[in-house]
Amino acid sequence: MPVYIWKGKNAYGEKRNGEIEAADQTAALAQVKRLRISDPVIKEKPKDLLENIALFKPKVSDKDIVIFTRQLSTMIDAGLPLVQGLEILEKQQANSTFKKVLGEIRADVESGSTLSDGMRKHPKVFDDLFNNMIEAGETGGILDTILSRLAIFMEKTMALKKKIKGALTYPAICLAVSILILTVILVFVVPVFKSMFEGFGHSLPLPTQIVVNLSAFFKSNFIYLLIAFFFLSWVVKKIYSTEKGRLLIDKGILRSPVFGTLLRKVAVSKFTRTLSTMLSAGVPILEALQVVARTSGNKVIEQAVLRVGEGIAEGRPIAEPLEESGVFPNMVVQMINVGESVGALDSMLEKIADFYDEEVDQAVENLTAMIEPFMMVFLGGMIGGIVVAMYLPIFQIVNLVG
Repeated sequence: MPVYIWKGKNAYGEKRNGEIEAADQTAALAQVKRLRISDPVIKEKPKDLLENIALFKPKVSDKDIVIFTRQLSTMIDAGLPLVQGLEILEKQQANSTFKKVLGEIRADVESGSTLSDGMRKHPKVFDDLFNNMIEAGETGGILDTILSRLAIFMEKTMALKKKIKGALTYPAICLAVSILILTVILVFVVPVFKSMFEGFGHSLPLPTQIVVNLSAFFKSNFIYLLIAFFFLSWVVKKIYSTEKGRLLIDKGILRSPVFGTLLRKVAVSKFTRTLSTMLSAGVPILEALQVVARTSGNKVIEQAVLRVGEGIAEGRPIAEPLEESGVFPNMVVQMINVGESVGALDSMLEKIADFYDEEVDQAVENLTAMIEPFMMVFLGGMIGGIVVAMYLPIFQIVNLVG
């Protein structure tokens, strides 16, 4: 609905102004008069020229969705009608993009649609997991409980993402700083020494000659190297966008010696927690596995989960195709087998997820502890080697003079 700006005087003669949403100017005027504003002046708020450009729209963060989910759960649990709860949350929402989405969902619910159907129209904000959980909650009449579970699930997922970003940020920053320092030395520092060495009269030591040649090559081909870097990045992105390419790259990531173990533990934690949350909400296991596969983030894990679904559809227990996939650790398979046997698969999956969350914490600490000295040695050795190479001719001059 359009937004209108109004100004006028209250019953005490004090000037007041504000904004309201209404279907048209007549409805806006009626709302302002109900506020006991005399002689109101109303006009439609001018539209932001950038509001329809995706680049300038604020993104809806996971934190925005978590807060919305928890607040809506509390309101429904308190007996507040769904439409009224959505209206309250829409009005207090600071993110303009999310505010618009909530307004459209509220309008859909008012017209007779279900909450899950309204949310499915906004796949960039609410994913399949969220929508299926909401649908299960509406079907079972436990929407407030499902919303609360979703909020807890998303908070734990956000914490897991934060750990992974923390583990990858430090080496990425160190690598970027190393490249920047190396570029500055080769482009600006080494040429100064080169001009000093030109009148040396003797052949340069081999390490110095290598650094000088590398500097000359880097300086004369900097633009081409930059173009090659962006072209290579584009090629990798193109390959990753294909089915086979993504499978090949994701398989290589999981097999990598340093990050592979960490990412495998993250994948197991995400798989077990997501599946546990959906099963506890009453989502059928085959449908839940389809959603888990799509939200896994790794093609190898996705294919393994889809094969698990095919095995269950054939009447096999979940543990058998899990074991055959070779992706999930034997301990996970055995615990899932026990959980399925005693009819407590969702709670067993939750326990596995909690265990692997702790494993991820430990893996992140170990990775950080291992990378820190390695990066320091690499950075110090690189810069120290260049400095020594540059000073070798000076040492020779001193020896000759002596």
